[in-house]
Amino acid sequence: MGAEEFLPHSRSLSDLRQAAESCRGCDLYRDAHQTVFGEGSQHASILLVGEQPGDQEDRRGEPFVGPAGRILDQALRDADIDRTQTYVTNAVKHFKFVERGKRRIHKKPGRTEVVACRPWLLAEIEAVDPRVVVLLGATAAQSLLGPQFRITKSRGEPLHLEDGRSAVATTHPSAILRAGDDDREAAFAELVADLRVVAELLDEPRRVHG
Repeated sequence: MGAEEFLPHSRSLSDLRQAAESCRGCDLYRDAHQTVFGEGSQHASILLVGEQPGDQEDRRGEPFVGPAGRILDQALRDADIDRTQTYVTNAVKHFKFVERGKRRIHKKPGRTEVVACRPWLLAEIEAVDPRVVVLLGATAAQSLLGPQFRITKSRGEPLHLEDGRSAVATTHPSAILRAGDDDREAAFAELVADLRVVAELLDEPRRVHG
């Protein structure tokens, strides 16, 4: 069905957040505890997009508050980006999972669910009007750049969204958590390097979007 019909006429973040709580644009709301909308500075220069909320985010109703969020926080610090001046959200606003005993294990959202939730992400971008959008992982990147986009080919490169806005795609912080001990340090360093590209883009003249 898609989220379009659930969007309010207003594009203020507070109105969008309230309306998203009642979204029934796909079936993920049935099993999740709650909608996890974006949070952060409403005038942020940088808007970061992940895949979907995880178990802790679903329980707390806040994005990037679990282990991946802590990795992101450290990477932003190392790239000299002030986390409090960013806005963080996800391509999909409900936690998709499979149950294994008492645990809820992350399950990658399908393309249908990503497309259904895309109106919320576009509305957030419109409301915040960031200078740069950071796409964390394949799901986030493909939600705005199309299903053919590959992180492995274009990570860390300055890109542009359909509206002309600057964007950078990189790996999701959760990938660092899944990396082996020998690879984790290098994977983190690559994430920081990509975020430094984001910081450099803020120094460029602002483009006109539309």
